[in-house]
Amino acid sequence: QVQLVESGGGLVQTGGSLRLSCAASGRTVSRYRLAWFRQAPEKEREFVAAISWSGGSTLFADSAKGRFTISRDNAKNTVYLQMNSLKPVDTAVYYCAAKIGTVVSTTASRYDYWGQGTQVTVSS
Repeated sequence: QVQLVESGGGLVQTGGSLRLSCAASGRTVSRYRLAWFRQAPEKEREFVAAISWSGGSTLFADSAKGRFTISRDNAKNTVYLQMNSLKPVDTAVYYCAAKIGTVVSTTASRYDYWGQGTQVTVSS
């Protein structure tokens, strides 16, 4: 199996920045599609960003486009989410996910492995 562990969450003010990390272990995941999702209390889990196994292709939700950046370091088996210009609506638990195959998906049920989540809170 593949294990994913998120880190880097915390409390920031509106307009601040935060970088989340997701460390992968177990079976090689360099060829997997990696993504970030988030879930606020009493809300549906929603897609944030995804990246191809090569790192050459990225996809962002409209809410994240222009503010967030996703990247990966295959040598370290780690994927990152750089979040800038944070807003209170970004407050949520952020999850790292991995998907077997080459097709990019924004649907949570398509992903095979998940991390435990890291809390991001943005104060106004």
